[in-house]
Amino acid sequence: MTQVNRGIWTAEDNKAVAISRALAADAVQKVGNGHPGTAMSLAPVAYTLFQRFLKHDPSQPEWLGRDRFVLSCGHSSLTLYIQLFLSGYGLSLDDLKAFRTAGSLTPAHPEYGHTKGVEITTGPLGSGIASAVGMAMAARFEKGLLDPEGKTSLFDHNIWVIASDGDLQEGMSAEASSLAGTQALGNLKVIYDDNRISIEGDTHVSFTEDVSARYRAYGWHVIEVAALADGNVDRDALEAAMVKAESTTDAPTIIRLKTVIAWPAPKARGTSKSHGSALGLDEVAATKVELGLNPEETFIAPDEIVVHARKVIDRGQSARAAWEKEFATWSSANPEAAALLARLQKRELPAGWEKALPVFGSDKDVATRAASGKIINEIAKVLPEFWGGSADLGESNNTTIEEGHSFLPTTSAMKDASPYGRIIHFGIREHAMGAILNGIALHGLTKAFGGTFLVFSDYMRGSVRLAALMDIPSTFVWTHDSIGVGEDGPTHQPVEHVASLRAIPNLAVIRPADANETAIAWREVITRHKPAGFILSRQNLPVLDRTEFASAEGVSKGAYILKDSEGTPDVILIATGSEVQYAVGAQKILAEQGVKARVVSAPCIEWFNQQSDSYKETVLPAAVRARVSVEAGIAQGWRELIGDAGVAISLEHYGASAAAGVLFKEYGFTSENVANSALASIKKAGK
Repeated sequence: MTQVNRGIWTAEDNKAVAISRALAADAVQKVGNGHPGTAMSLAPVAYTLFQRFLKHDPSQPEWLGRDRFVLSCGHSSLTLYIQLFLSGYGLSLDDLKAFRTAGSLTPAHPEYGHTKGVEITTGPLGSGIASAVGMAMAARFEKGLLDPEGKTSLFDHNIWVIASDGDLQEGMSAEASSLAGTQALGNLKVIYDDNRISIEGDTHVSFTEDVSARYRAYGWHVIEVAALADGNVDRDALEAAMVKAESTTDAPTIIRLKTVIAWPAPKARGTSKSHGSALGLDEVAATKVELGLNPEETFIAPDEIVVHARKVIDRGQSARAAWEKEFATWSSANPEAAALLARLQKRELPAGWEKALPVFGSDKDVATRAASGKIINEIAKVLPEFWGGSADLGESNNTTIEEGHSFLPTTSAMKDASPYGRIIHFGIREHAMGAILNGIALHGLTKAFGGTFLVFSDYMRGSVRLAALMDIPSTFVWTHDSIGVGEDGPTHQPVEHVASLRAIPNLAVIRPADANETAIAWREVITRHKPAGFILSRQNLPVLDRTEFASAEGVSKGAYILKDSEGTPDVILIATGSEVQYAVGAQKILAEQGVKARVVSAPCIEWFNQQSDSYKETVLPAAVRARVSVEAGIAQGWRELIGDAGVAISLEHYGASAAAGVLFKEYGFTSENVANSALASIKKAGK
């Protein structure tokens, strides 16, 4: 592994830490809002990490061999921004002055893809550390793809995290940390800022557990570092702990670091006010006096200190050059692995990979969850970077890659365990699963998926939203999509969930009508490299005979004419998922009455909305106002497509514990009701 040359801590380093604290206070004071206290107290921690431990090259932020850094306490974004400025990632002093203002490179919380050096969007507490677990898992899986015999250290790197009390109070961090212990992720290093302060004051009003004992119980290596007598960070003890963490490879490490928030502000230190408010001009000035700086100056950044800090670029370039030299040797000796890596870095797919997708015959009904399971296994045969699992529902979600081996450490005694396995057992941890998938996607080379029942998508919504916000290719497989769950009853029958997920911007929500639509949808998800969620049926569905109906290729457009009428239709029947069969049946009933109906399958409204106006007009011509939507969930969102004359066949209440067939009939999901609703819509449209 490329080592960081730490050198000797100097007076210039001390000065750099002092100005880091002052810059945090000044930036918040200038804009009038923000979180100065944590950034001030963590300045020596972040500086030590960026200057002395993190393997990185600021001149090449996306260097493959770099360590990753996750600021889980994203509200303390200045902790990161100031080090990006000092290290030479491209942020300027003016960018710090523009903190939290419109259009700046220094928004309130770090945003992935917006600022160089920001590896992940953080702010929702707990999400950063949970996604860091995904990054650590991805690093190990990628090692298995490229160097399974462990002949090189090229693909060995660490995931460093700074987390707060708030992060560790969130349930998702507990879920992810527990799994990290099970996975023995020795490349995960967390620095826990134990300052015992939150917005409501002393965290002991709600958080009194022994965090160290909890993490030991998870299977983590725990190191405790006390503060100095005056409240400052014990930098020497911290560095010793970080050295120990760096050398620990058999388990994740958490360094429990005692700090005093807003140190060394004379009045604000240790107060909840300093957590989320500007200190005030007098307190900022007094703090600068404590730091040995000129209280009359703002945004102090002496050239000689900036030049000193940016020597990290030289060290980073030197480390990268050594890495690249070794990489060239490895590439020559391992041409197949090198070719695979080149393809993954370019986000390319093997030529003709889509030919592996199965085509389903219409002679047998197939649940879309079962079809998805077969598709997953065929994709896995041609894409070695494809892996995933379920939140303890693999047999129900059909998310198990056959002969893929369980992704577990070498120390695991579980059957079929492999450190490079393709089956991830997330356990019953939906929220962490979503965040871990995000971390895997952010790590960059592989394609992962995670499954649970649709009704439990509520548990992971925050992670799904972050995937959409970051525009990363996290893939969610949600099965048991409606009252079709049947006897399990209303607790397990999603009603509002599809509409709720469609409300998340930039998330493709896909509810295929049959097995072949499912196959095309998977192809699109793999090639689009975007966040997406599958909505799949528990119950068997008819596989449409594509000699009678339009090709499932229409899925790529989001919505398409599945079966048209002769001439201009009198009414358009729009359906998704298991309800498409009822629209097809209604078309036949209406035809017997001389009514011309067009059936439109709409598996993905988001993809349909991306199409040209001309295409959308061919599918849903404005002149045809009579429309019926059919979906076994709430009608919210459908009015936009069916208009004022349309009729929505929906479910505006919870289900019941009964057989699926009984419920569909009782709640109006029948071909007869669709046909009657079509006649009602025609009447409303004035035809």
